[in-house]
Amino acid sequence: MMADVLVTGGTGQVGTSLQALNWPEGVRLYAPLRQELDLSNVASIEAMMKSREWALVINCGAYTAVDKAETDSITAWQVNAIAPCVLAQQAKAQDIPLIHVSTDYVFDGAKTTAYEVDDAVAPIGVYGASKLGGELAIRTSGARHVIVRTAWVISQYGHNFVKTMLRLGVDRTHLKVVGDQYGCPTHAGDLAAALQMIALRHLDFEAAPTGMYHFANAGSVSWHGLAKEIFDIVATNGASVPVVEAIPSSDYPTPAKRPENSRLVTDKITKDFGIHPRDWQGAVADIVAALRQN
Repeated sequence: MMADVLVTGGTGQVGTSLQALNWPEGVRLYAPLRQELDLSNVASIEAMMKSREWALVINCGAYTAVDKAETDSITAWQVNAIAPCVLAQQAKAQDIPLIHVSTDYVFDGAKTTAYEVDDAVAPIGVYGASKLGGELAIRTSGARHVIVRTAWVISQYGHNFVKTMLRLGVDRTHLKVVGDQYGCPTHAGDLAAALQMIALRHLDFEAAPTGMYHFANAGSVSWHGLAKEIFDIVATNGASVPVVEAIPSSDYPTPAKRPENSRLVTDKITKDFGIHPRDWQGAVADIVAALRQN
């Protein structure tokens, strides 16, 4: 197999994890830096898509500054909605599949149970709305596509909740963490492995499954519960850890409102691709171990 795969957002958590995986001989990932591919610039995206004969595109690139998006909405929409629109348009023209990473923030979080892929969407902030715009652009483009919604991405790379907790825990004896928002932590490496399986299926089989999917590690927890798990792992090594207190979201106001419920049902990705997410606790333990080795 000879296949050139374009990966956008290559310096992010998922893009970095994708490049760290072992790929079959002949499958070559190309993850251009921003000076080569600017997702806020239509001409830049079109030029990159036309620069060679791509076999497949994995779009991990996104404007993920949730709070900043409330005031920088034009850039958020350019990167999260217009860029996927252009990628899908070009993928359709070149008859190649597009795999796109989306978010739990397309939901309002009001549902009391985990979200199915076909549940009604109702974003409550600019970030979620712009990501939904990207989803709709792809779904109506006519391009062969797979959209994978995920949530609470964490890893040893980039900026994320686990790294923030470990950093704060060095200097503080007491931390207050929101306890009334629930979701499914997702190891970026596990998500990348799922995206790889989907990509390889599409490279091998033109009639591979398409459509909307959810991927997150199994189980759910609050941010407070996740913080406690992180420090419980640290404490097993004899290190001192802070006391973690649960607080309501109202005690920690942010420019963008977060969904109270970000839990995602992942049955469809298991059924169609044989992908079985592991539990979030094991994923977190692996990340903490990797960070403490550095």
